[in-house]
Amino acid sequence: MWVLVFFDLPTETPKQRKIYAAFRKNIMKDGFNMFQFSIYMRHCASRENAEVHIKRVKKILPEKGHIGIMCITDKQFGMMEIFYGHTPTVTSPPVQQLEMF
Repeated sequence: MWVLVFFDLPTETPKQRKIYAAFRKNIMKDGFNMFQFSIYMRHCASRENAEVHIKRVKKILPEKGHIGIMCITDKQFGMMEIFYGHTPTVTSPPVQQLEMF
């Protein structure tokens, strides 16, 4: 399962830029990686694990801006087509994560 966080936060004033940077740093501390400038994603081993990370993102939501959170399966992620200009890129296979109980 993949968790994607989409956000569009205001960056017009120094205070707004600081809030933007703090939000970005906090989701990166939680294991999210940049997919595009305002899209960050994280692989989770299960739906329950995804819910934990979604709750963490919800706790740090800024007062202003638009934030979206979406979950997709490994299969859906694997069907994504990614292009740089007109050139398609080869996507790496989904991450196989080993969990020890």
